[in-house]
Amino acid sequence: MELGAFWAGRRVLLTGHTGFKGAWLGLWLEKLGAVVGAVALEPETAPSLYDRLSPWKNAEHHICDIRDFLGLRSLVTAFRPEIVVHLAAQALVRRSYEDPLGTFSTNVMGTANVLEAIRACPSVRTVLVVTSDKVYAENGSNQPFVETDRVGGKDPYSASKACAELVCDSYRASFLEDRDLRLATVRAGNVIGGGDWSEDRLVPDFIRALERSEPIELRYPHAVRPWQHVLEPLGGYLMFARALSTDRDRVLPDALNFGPDADSFATVSELADALGDAHGIPNAWRPARGPHPDEAAALRLSSALARQSIGWQPRLGLRDAIDWTAAWYKAHRDGADMRAFSLGQIAAYERAADLQPASERDHEPA
Repeated sequence: MELGAFWAGRRVLLTGHTGFKGAWLGLWLEKLGAVVGAVALEPETAPSLYDRLSPWKNAEHHICDIRDFLGLRSLVTAFRPEIVVHLAAQALVRRSYEDPLGTFSTNVMGTANVLEAIRACPSVRTVLVVTSDKVYAENGSNQPFVETDRVGGKDPYSASKACAELVCDSYRASFLEDRDLRLATVRAGNVIGGGDWSEDRLVPDFIRALERSEPIELRYPHAVRPWQHVLEPLGGYLMFARALSTDRDRVLPDALNFGPDADSFATVSELADALGDAHGIPNAWRPARGPHPDEAAALRLSSALARQSIGWQPRLGLRDAIDWTAAWYKAHRDGADMRAFSLGQIAAYERAADLQPASERDHEPA
């Protein structure tokens, strides 16, 4: 990937750095030598990955709600970033049913606030807005979604992320065409990895059930998802932002999918069984009782365009992703230095990225 030469010294504004993906990306940017200005709410969970990765270096960390436009604009203007990666979001489907207004205000108006603050900041040249694989409207084809498929969503979370895509399209066409600034969106599959303690997600729910010596309860055991280790899409974001910044004369897509190879598509119950095997636990799950809000029965992504346009491809198979995730939580349980352990997993991923795809090699857990 050879990312360090590009990112060293770059001024990068990262929103959502106290979340799961944001904390991993913040650590990776720090490792690459970037100067990070980070904006987010306080960590929602205790423990949190953000706290486990401290002390942070070479970074300005600010607590600010992206719905606070004046506060956000002040921070962006003062930091003068060259590159912006917008991750801050209300990212939980079930919570979106409980708080649809909060979900729409964060994911739609929050995104508009970020773009409006950037519009007033002449130093910015590249913007990546992270949405979701759930932006695609269900079409009944059971085929992997491609970037040209129609966006939409029935649940408030999916709809809000589809709206965020439209906000980006509007800003690109209305305000940015005559400015040397490139704006793109990125859509990733379901990520797993160490340090996620969010509510209503499979891995953290599994870890909490493990601590209680109980099987995890699955709401949709037969739902198919494009599982991948969190470093996979983050590596794609770093590659895409670099390409947008350096290949100014080359036409690049306005949106890219970052998903796993087809052999990493699996049902929720298959992943729960694999996590159980990794921890030596048989019968790791049971069906959850009661009615549950609707979620898509199957989500599959095609990442062919990312391969063709920027040369990205997944390097870790599903077995790798599960092994690396289990290893992180075991190390945390045993009292390891999780900042050092996480940096070790990033370094292992960087080495793996120079090898052949996971399907053609033996897996190499960190």
